[in-house]
Amino acid sequence: MVQGECRPVHGSDICVWTEMAGSAPLSFGATVPLKAIESAPADTPMVWPPVAAATIPVPAALTAATTIETLTVFWEAHGHPPGPYLTPHFDFHFNTLSPAGLDAIDCADVAKPTALPAAYGMTDVDAGPIGKLVGLCVPKMGMHAMPEAELQSTTPFQKTMIVGYYKTKPIFIEPMITRATLLEKKGFSIAVPHVPGRPDNARYPTQFRADYDATAQAYRFVFSELK
Repeated sequence: MVQGECRPVHGSDICVWTEMAGSAPLSFGATVPLKAIESAPADTPMVWPPVAAATIPVPAALTAATTIETLTVFWEAHGHPPGPYLTPHFDFHFNTLSPAGLDAIDCADVAKPTALPAAYGMTDVDAGPIGKLVGLCVPKMGMHAMPEAELQSTTPFQKTMIVGYYKTKPIFIEPMITRATLLEKKGFSIAVPHVPGRPDNARYPTQFRADYDATAQAYRFVFSELK
């Protein structure tokens, strides 16, 4: 186990890690204390673009094998459009970009990827005074592809896996999970889609689960079965 760095979120440290077999990663993820979820403020001022609650560099061995460089954590106190996601939730972006690379995303490039994961869609969102978000592109994040069934749903989501893009290339994978789901203190899994267009030489996870440790009062987010 290679323990990575930690950053404070709502009074508790979220830490990244990777499990290795020699020079190859077997799994990677983050340890998320329940306190970071429970202490999330019920109301936050509207800031555009959104500001990450934490930016955490991952271990260098993981970057070398997967191209993932950082975990950025966002708390969405009121959720965000489109409709199914207008509920309080957390975004956990595992990015293939450095902090400087993320800062350079200004959404001026409106080119969408030519291929998305199966059963995923990418929608444009009218964000009122902010304007039209092509491909739901958020500065310093990128475009967001989501499961089509959720985009068409009138029921609030609970947990999902988002795939992020910019300049047509995949740049992040994101477990997006409601606060209510995390407060249940129960383990769960989320399907990980195959992502067309990712680098051929980069290992990519095919499974994700969140294990809850009642003794530690923390979740362990685990991406595994890297192919």
